[in-house]
Amino acid sequence: MRTRHVLVPFGTRPEVIKLAPVVHALRAAGHRVTAVDTGQHQDAVMSGDIQRTLGLAPDLRLPKPNGLGALVTAAAAVLPDQGADLVLALGDTHTVPAYALAARGAGIPFAHLEAGLRSFNPRSLEEVNRRVAAATAQLHFAPTDRAAAFLRAEGVPVERIFVVGNPVIDTLRAKGVRPVPAADRAGVLVTAHRASNVDDPARLARLVDVVGRLAAIGPVRFPVHPRTRARLHEHGLAGRLAALTGVTCEDPLPYDDLLTALARARVVVTDSGGLQEEAAYLGVPVVVLRRSTPRWEGVEAGTAVLTGITSNAEADRAVAAAHHLSTPAELSRVAALPCPYGDGHTGARVAALLADPALDALLTLDEPDHTDGTLPWELAS
Repeated sequence: MRTRHVLVPFGTRPEVIKLAPVVHALRAAGHRVTAVDTGQHQDAVMSGDIQRTLGLAPDLRLPKPNGLGALVTAAAAVLPDQGADLVLALGDTHTVPAYALAARGAGIPFAHLEAGLRSFNPRSLEEVNRRVAAATAQLHFAPTDRAAAFLRAEGVPVERIFVVGNPVIDTLRAKGVRPVPAADRAGVLVTAHRASNVDDPARLARLVDVVGRLAAIGPVRFPVHPRTRARLHEHGLAGRLAALTGVTCEDPLPYDDLLTALARARVVVTDSGGLQEEAAYLGVPVVVLRRSTPRWEGVEAGTAVLTGITSNAEADRAVAAAHHLSTPAELSRVAALPCPYGDGHTGARVAALLADPALDALLTLDEPDHTDGTLPWELAS
């Protein structure tokens, strides 16, 4: 068995939620872990509180970066002093390309967890970050067979791809979160934070309109992300939202409270990626306020519906989809489907894979030698 020194960077609440069980599993298997808070989320509710709740105390806590360039600079300064054998990052925030590029510069192997997600949206910064990760990773820990297939289609060697599930399911299982019977659910949970939705005044106004119309299904809970709250005030829409009947606007919920609200909702309307996975585990249908998603499994199963919010027609489609998905028949159908995103053992799988000495060859960053006249494309044929 091989033990490794793994540096794990994280900067946002979703990264903490998903990486906590992986870090715990790595340490339980004997691996040494250096956890680095990259400073992307400084708000206590969005990062600090969840770190304490899930027991992911950083070994290094970096100051808030001013953009991707500052993240890369900080990563490049941190890595050489830690003596890590491997950098393991998750997802698609700016932390991922920053530490992937810094790892490559330092000659340290890089592994990507939640690898292979693709929205096929060229305007998505997250999509760019995911592709940077794919181009620099020696190990690709894909959450699903669909994600693994995307990686293979892009030319990633099959021996470097491992389907391990999504670690958010580990967190839900560890917390003992259970689905609520469909008959006991009520109302709608709404979240929205993506720049493409909330930074555009017209889309933000449509979002407010959609939230008000969702109250016809039942009570609406809208935990308002700090970015969204700032834009509502900036564009003069905060008052309109506050005046809606049947809508409760509140600060971002602690994670346990958010899961309780999600489990008890008839439908969730969101532009979040993580909520799509958590909702699938809890059997709650999802209206996705985007035209594409990296999580296609829910769309394929009909538990998630893409609607967008770029026009009034799309806003109408979002409301109609929420009404349809919250009918008793749809609630029962969605609740009966298995979760496609994992079984709650992702952390243990990753820890076991990294303990395998056979991975040493995949983690080696050797300079190729073609001085004998061989050409790379001839070797691949």
